[in-house]
Amino acid sequence: MKKSASPRKSPKKNTRKGKSARRPWFWRLFLRVFFIGVVLLAGWMVYLDAVVTSRFEGRRFEVPSRVYARPLELYDGASVSSGALQRELELSGYRAGDGSQAGTYRRNGGHFIISTRGFLFTDGLEPRRRLSLNIYSDQVQDFRVLSGDPSPIVRLAPAQIGGIYPAHKEDRVLVQLANVPELFTDTLLAVEDRNFHDHVGIAPLSIGRAMLANIRAGQIVQGGSTLTQQLVKNFFLTRDQTLLRKGNEALMSLLLELHYEKNDILETYVNEVYVGQAGTRAIHGFGLASQFYFGESIRDLQAHQIALLVGLVKGPSYYNPRRHPERALSRRNLVIDVMAETNLISEEDAARARAQPLGVTNQASYSENRYPAYIDLVRRHLARDYKQEDLQSEGLRIFTTLNPAIQYAAEFAVKDMLGRMEGRSDTTLESAMVVTSRDSGEVLALVGGRDPKYAGFNRAVDASRPIGSLVKPFVYLAALQNPDRYTLITPVEDKGFSLVFDDGRRWEPENYDKEQRGEVPLHKALSQSYNLPTVRVGLDVGIGAVKSTLQGFGVPGGISEYPSMLLGSVSMTPVTVAQIYQGLATSGFNTPLRTIRQVTDAQGEALSRYSLKVDQVADPAAVHLVQYVMQETMQEGTGRSAYRTVPRELSLAGKTGTTDDGRDSWFAGFSGDLLAVTWVGRDDNGPTSLTGATGALPVWSRFMSQVPQHGFSPVVPDGVEYLWVNPGEVALTEEHCDNARLVPFITGSEPDMEVSCGGNIERRIRGWFEGLFQ
Repeated sequence: MKKSASPRKSPKKNTRKGKSARRPWFWRLFLRVFFIGVVLLAGWMVYLDAVVTSRFEGRRFEVPSRVYARPLELYDGASVSSGALQRELELSGYRAGDGSQAGTYRRNGGHFIISTRGFLFTDGLEPRRRLSLNIYSDQVQDFRVLSGDPSPIVRLAPAQIGGIYPAHKEDRVLVQLANVPELFTDTLLAVEDRNFHDHVGIAPLSIGRAMLANIRAGQIVQGGSTLTQQLVKNFFLTRDQTLLRKGNEALMSLLLELHYEKNDILETYVNEVYVGQAGTRAIHGFGLASQFYFGESIRDLQAHQIALLVGLVKGPSYYNPRRHPERALSRRNLVIDVMAETNLISEEDAARARAQPLGVTNQASYSENRYPAYIDLVRRHLARDYKQEDLQSEGLRIFTTLNPAIQYAAEFAVKDMLGRMEGRSDTTLESAMVVTSRDSGEVLALVGGRDPKYAGFNRAVDASRPIGSLVKPFVYLAALQNPDRYTLITPVEDKGFSLVFDDGRRWEPENYDKEQRGEVPLHKALSQSYNLPTVRVGLDVGIGAVKSTLQGFGVPGGISEYPSMLLGSVSMTPVTVAQIYQGLATSGFNTPLRTIRQVTDAQGEALSRYSLKVDQVADPAAVHLVQYVMQETMQEGTGRSAYRTVPRELSLAGKTGTTDDGRDSWFAGFSGDLLAVTWVGRDDNGPTSLTGATGALPVWSRFMSQVPQHGFSPVVPDGVEYLWVNPGEVALTEEHCDNARLVPFITGSEPDMEVSCGGNIERRIRGWFEGLFQ
């Protein structure tokens, strides 16, 4: 029996031995797993460290280029209407108010009180001022600086008219921590991370403290994540609520704090935080937010404005002050309570801040697509000197030549007149307009279609269409540069003919009205836009000479040398037409059109200046003769209907253009200040019932009638003299004679023959008296 007991004990000994035998195996496995985990974690930390440092030590942000209109200068005598001034103020984000706070204005009829904002131009800071002025007859009068540095001329900060944004549609204005008000950063830390200067990137105690604060307030007033964690989440991670993402957030926060100073992290946060949306663009950073919501620099914000911006961090969409003002007001006042509780402001200041309205502008003070056609041309001009990626990331400031008042007038004229024309037919019309400064070639306005907000096909730049009779001044200019052969009274034959080409094809040009008039003076052939004399003159001087003239004035690329080119079969865009007519307006100087005055970096240092360049390409004397006929066109020729809209005392010069079946209606002309080119037609190149005089000219005239300007009064160049002639007789005559006309001649080209009107005593006496009192 005893022997049988021993086998029962042996299994217990075997069981203990089995457990002790398994423990080393378990611990070995555990240690191996632990070791592998440590190695993997270390590798992952190395990877995260590389991600954190590479982003922080490289370029942290892509900052868009900002495009500005030209600054409006105010002084006694400045030309601006009351309506245009108010529109320009609103375009720049000014608010109607008492005119005492920066960025506000008060208007009473033509009297304005304006409190300007400061702006850093490349030639210095334009400080804040408070202005008083009156506007009478579209001119500034009684201009005074009520407060601020006195100055006879004050520049308003230019309106931002667009931007060139990164591909991921983020927008921001970088600010340095030193330029952020201390009250702002203190409020931000009081609300978002009170322990910021003490924790190491993560703060478990802050989570507990936030929970208690939220329980006491009955709602979420304080977050648990540190600013460092928020920055890591926005900068490196997605918004997924997963343990892996939270783990990465904690590790990267520790690494960020390990490598970088607190102020560096805080400054990056201030520039990175998401605070709103403008269409497709995400608004990041408080530097831009202060402009986006208040039109103010962050340096100038008041306590209630600071509270609103800080409050928006919690939910920019939910607390959007433009869409949900009650929510935003409640959130702002909660932040003001925190400011008072933490002694950042006194209770009295808090009460005043709570009493303030939200004070946000009705809309952002700038838009990405305010003038898409004009911005399109700016981008093309910039492409000559800058890479696209630099424009999208370097925060450049681009100062353009756009004049908002003239742009408004151009857009209005196109929309208004096309609507009237379509009311008389079932044709859908399109249009384009280019307006430049006559002297400088600066593009002041550009309309790419009847919908100026449409950012698609830009007809002013891309619609290349036959220009019709707009080519004729250049045909006659080529001829008049040969004064021994052509003057303004040289008879030219208005009679049909045909050309037979080598391949047997026949071309028989004809006048628009199908009439033939025999011989007519050259000036009349041009002012009345007769086709037959034009082709005869062009063939006589040579198609090559006309082609060279056009290219000298700025036509890019090749031009066919078919005779039909003499009647405008050559195609150009409205911008190209404006370019070549600029040369006619400036007496034969090719002045490249400009949309940019200057480009600076983000700190305001000048990078590029686009100064005026001119190149004389034609004899000023011959151009003066063409200008004379273009003025005659407006007084007696195909452009005379303009004076149904434009004041008769405004001297103008211009030319109509029409292509077959009215497919293209053109007008190009200028005053003493402005040159404008208008095209009207159909996108499908279909026929219309319009000519240059009935389509483009009414749009052009409507525009010219809205803009204050001076008449065209050209200086007579050396080598030109005005003489009384009888064009029909091709002879000099006396001023008082019938058919007498005062015509310019290049010296030496005047007629040799003289005729007298003899017996008209009444005209002789009247002429004598008129001469006596001149």
